[in-house]
Amino acid sequence: MKQLTEQQITQNWTDLRTIINNTFEGERLEKLNKMYDYFEDRMVVAPASGKEHFHNAMVGGYVEHILHVVNNAQELRDLWEKNGATINFTNEELVFAALHHDLGKVGNLEHDYYLPQENDWFVKNRGELFTHNPELQFMTVTDRSCWILGHFEIPMTEWEYIGLRLTDGLYEDGNEKYLKGYNKDFTLKSNIAYILHQADMMATHIEGDQWKRGDKVESEKVQKSVANIKKAVDNEVKEKFNTKSTEAKDIFNELFGEPKK
Repeated sequence: MKQLTEQQITQNWTDLRTIINNTFEGERLEKLNKMYDYFEDRMVVAPASGKEHFHNAMVGGYVEHILHVVNNAQELRDLWEKNGATINFTNEELVFAALHHDLGKVGNLEHDYYLPQENDWFVKNRGELFTHNPELQFMTVTDRSCWILGHFEIPMTEWEYIGLRLTDGLYEDGNEKYLKGYNKDFTLKSNIAYILHQADMMATHIEGDQWKRGDKVESEKVQKSVANIKKAVDNEVKEKFNTKSTEAKDIFNELFGEPKK
């Protein structure tokens, strides 16, 4: 299972705050820094999801995921523009929406969104490392994101709202009317939502791939370790007993079974 070191977690938080301070200015920057200062202790260690086979279900996973989405969104914006797409939004708008599309996963002003799963059965059999906090009033992550920004009186442009609101695409039921409109007047008038959705999907699936590769690597390490133990024991047995001794062979076979021919 992928885990972040304390150094990585600290560096990710530094990178996030640097992006904020380099992208925004004036009163909005002051309000953003006030919000991030308020949530710092919780946000820096928050996971991005609750189950290990989802994405970044680990301490510090939330911030790392946000950094991935911000980076992917800017690269995809350039790719869309290179291929002839209309880009009618600013970099600040794109970064703002990317930064806050999952803000609701930090919880509310008092309670975390995720809590460590304390039931070993759920951890072992469902891969559920974190569980939702029952103290929270139900809201979608997107609605809670908007509520938190509103609480700290952080304004959004129309494109920022559309981008943030639709980052989850059709995975969120409330987005269907935005994305499946058949009246030409109701279709989206900016590509920001499509770019952000692709950026989020890209980050999510790559993080999932990293988890799968991590599991494979761990399995290979275990197999290699077992092989080394077998080899060491075999050598020890051979040194202690005559290699031609039936007793030595019996001991080895009892430990590891008859070798296949």
